[in-house]
Amino acid sequence: MPPPPWKIETGLASVLGKWVASGAVRSCLTADRSIAEKPGAYAPFPEDLHPSVVKALGAQGVTRLYEHQARALRAARARRHTVVATPTASGKSLCFHLPVLDALANEPDACAIYLYPTKALSRDQEASVQELARASGLTIPAVVYDGDTPGDARRAARERTSIVMTNPDMLHAGVLPHHASWARVLSKLRYVVVDELHTYRGVFGSHVAHVLARLKRAAEFHGSKPTFIAATATIGNPRNHAARLFGEPEDNVELV
Repeated sequence: MPPPPWKIETGLASVLGKWVASGAVRSCLTADRSIAEKPGAYAPFPEDLHPSVVKALGAQGVTRLYEHQARALRAARARRHTVVATPTASGKSLCFHLPVLDALANEPDACAIYLYPTKALSRDQEASVQELARASGLTIPAVVYDGDTPGDARRAARERTSIVMTNPDMLHAGVLPHHASWARVLSKLRYVVVDELHTYRGVFGSHVAHVLARLKRAAEFHGSKPTFIAATATIGNPRNHAARLFGEPEDNVELV
């Protein structure tokens, strides 16, 4: 008979303990050591960060920034293309959420496009983006625009929302050929966020680079020049890779 729920061990420690104690798993381990924690490097919120964004962060228990988040925020607000390369679970998302939400709070009709390599990733990030954006005072915070988006949500993406979350295929086939219908977004496009930068390599990466070049031309046609912010897990050449993908000289890309 299985133990009752209140006696079942939960949490990562119990899982790891069972793995280490298991004879079947231990033979697969070549090393077992503990790495001491390191103190975080922190920075205060910029004094001119919009109060609604500070309030939204406070509601999530965020009272200060990590140093790399502050650096990314400074670079993006200075309208420098930025690439953030840090390990998983290091707070990369705030590196692009903060400049985007600050811009939207100060300029209500401004817009941003979030680009994810797959539909699943954009759907996975939708709730967290909407929660933070809504807490910052955006009435229609973010809309996912992909092949499964219903007609009313597609109209909202074109006509009302501030953040459009999409993928390269939909940007190529559903937005850029119909850029006149997207004039509101493209004319007020302040930031283009490219998440999971390391996935854009090889033939797929070259295709996306051409799609981004088309996006830049369409935005310029409608009167805007967006700043690109990329995020990636640690890779060997983040600045070079981002510069090639964005079609910019390396000197124009800030590396965090």
